[in-house]
Amino acid sequence: MTGLDTKARFADPDAAYCMIIEAHRGLTEDESADLNAALVLILANQLGDMAALREALALARATVAPNHKP
Repeated sequence: MTGLDTKARFADPDAAYCMIIEAHRGLTEDESADLNAALVLILANQLGDMAALREALALARATVAPNHKP
């Protein structure tokens, strides 16, 4: 896997993080999970590249569950 650009691309990464956190403010845990799922699907569609999506999913999974194989 070498196609993803994993270096920071936002001019202000802290502002981007705050924007994501703020979108969750006031939501229940279930609503927050639904927001995350919707955001993932929207951004995956924006990406529009199955190989890049596969690589991104593997990278994300490895960050949260490094000892689990898919």
